[in-house]
Amino acid sequence: MRFNFTEEQDALRREIKDFLEKEWGEEARRRAEEAGDMASDHSPSFHQKLARRKLLALNWPKEYGGRGWTPIEMAIFNEELGYYGVLSNCYRNTMIIGSAICHFGTDEQKKKYLPDLAAGRKLFCIGYTEPNAGSDLASLETTAAEDGDEYVVNGVKVFNTGGHIADYCWLATRTDPDAPKHKGITVFMVDLKSPGISIRPLYNVADGHGQSELVFQDVRVPKENIVGGRNRGWYLIAKALDIERINTGVRARHQRVLEELVEYCKETKRNGIPLIKDPLVRQQIVQLCTEAKAARLIAYKVIYQQSKGEIPDVSASMAKLSGGELSQKIAYLGMQLLGLRSIIHGSSKWSAMEGKLEYMVRETIPHTVGAGTSEIQRTVIAGRGFGLPRG
Repeated sequence: MRFNFTEEQDALRREIKDFLEKEWGEEARRRAEEAGDMASDHSPSFHQKLARRKLLALNWPKEYGGRGWTPIEMAIFNEELGYYGVLSNCYRNTMIIGSAICHFGTDEQKKKYLPDLAAGRKLFCIGYTEPNAGSDLASLETTAAEDGDEYVVNGVKVFNTGGHIADYCWLATRTDPDAPKHKGITVFMVDLKSPGISIRPLYNVADGHGQSELVFQDVRVPKENIVGGRNRGWYLIAKALDIERINTGVRARHQRVLEELVEYCKETKRNGIPLIKDPLVRQQIVQLCTEAKAARLIAYKVIYQQSKGEIPDVSASMAKLSGGELSQKIAYLGMQLLGLRSIIHGSSKWSAMEGKLEYMVRETIPHTVGAGTSEIQRTVIAGRGFGLPRG
């Protein structure tokens, strides 16, 4: 069993690091974190910088602007972006949507959408969640009614990351109300400039406007915008969620915070003794470091399975569960160790660790909700992974 990367993969990681050191840097990272926005306005221009270096769509076929590499290279790319604090739409745009178009799209759809995604010229948002459909996503109520060569879409989608700056929406709709709920769903690519669409910002507890509410009112979408076939949408959604749940970038960003927390404990003294020498503090940090190592290995297991063409639904749920809950544990332990200084905003000279921990507590609340709650992940692992009966 090998846990090493190849020489080419190590070279890719160095290439990405060098690029980020030059084009991103500490100041850009700080501005992005202060914006509190996973889809802030810097993303389109930064995408184009990445595209010029052929660092987008690494796992796509070369004819569509990619390098034809495996999901492992894309994971390395996302890991480095996350570690350097790059908050952008790269993961959703190229790894989730782009990969799905490569796999399920028609030749015409590939020619129309993939070059713009690979060049960083266009952005997608994902339209899954609704006011009454979250964990039970298959109960979605947004309808698409056939009318000649078009479908007429009506409904509401919420928590659409990047919806306010996106060009298209990857939209899940119900096209057959009489079919079992998992079998009557169709995915469309919808131009967000279409008449009948209204977009409202949704501000979160982390002071971010990364998400929006999209309202579709008699929006006409051509049949040619269906992806993967009518009433076949659930298969696309399941595959896309498996990819979304292993976001190595988010884990790497929190790994860096954990490393900075360790340094803080080495440098900070309480009663004349470094925090790191407190046995309880050491045990708590070691526990989180152990969980971080395990979470990374689980994520790479999923990526390896994908590179072999396997369906990693159980492993993806394990990755989502371990990574999401770990991020919250890091934030909460950090708040305890920093004490009252942890609640001071990073803009103050009195803040500790630039206010990262208080922001992280707020930012990571959705990590055990979005892309499937922790309860849903445990249900998937129990049923599909271990064959346990439903409770």
